[in-house]
Amino acid sequence: MSHRTQSLPTRSGLPHAIREFRYHESSRQSIGLLLAVWFAVVAQPIPWLFYSVTPILLLGVGIRMWASGFIIKNRALATNGPYAFVRHPLYVGNILIIMAFGAASGLWWTILVAVLFIAFFYPTAIEYEDRKLCNIFGTAWREFAAQTPALVPNFRRPRSESGGGRWSLEKSLSSNLELLVSVFLLSCFFYIYSGL
Repeated sequence: MSHRTQSLPTRSGLPHAIREFRYHESSRQSIGLLLAVWFAVVAQPIPWLFYSVTPILLLGVGIRMWASGFIIKNRALATNGPYAFVRHPLYVGNILIIMAFGAASGLWWTILVAVLFIAFFYPTAIEYEDRKLCNIFGTAWREFAAQTPALVPNFRRPRSESGGGRWSLEKSLSSNLELLVSVFLLSCFFYIYSGL
């Protein structure tokens, strides 16, 4: 049992294995990157569709870069920048990116695979992050979570002046290999473009 599931009710057999896999962060990240590559390799792009989803991909990458410049993981509760609108902007960026890849490929089944990937991994990722942050930050987290949705932005929520400070390019570039992953994803996406 991983540290992510040890406080959850005990399961055994296949349900246990599936739950452990769903909560495994490295699997989610690796499979997401592999899906982007796979969608790019098998793509049969349709020009109007590719061009219409390109802003969605760029928005996803931009949201990730923006969010990673505010976060001080497990040490400060980020409530500024994109965290003023959603609790999990990095996940919002990931979801936009994988859906853009699915649509840009021009194949209907890649969108279905992207949706299944999101539905399989992200509810458990959100549940774990919410539980972990509540344990770390207590009342501050509960108050923040009560007024900030997980994924769908709340643009009417007043922006906070505290909680993670100002955006930092250095934090953004050093966080989770953000620049390297962004360049890799953009390269895969524009590989699809080469097939137009």
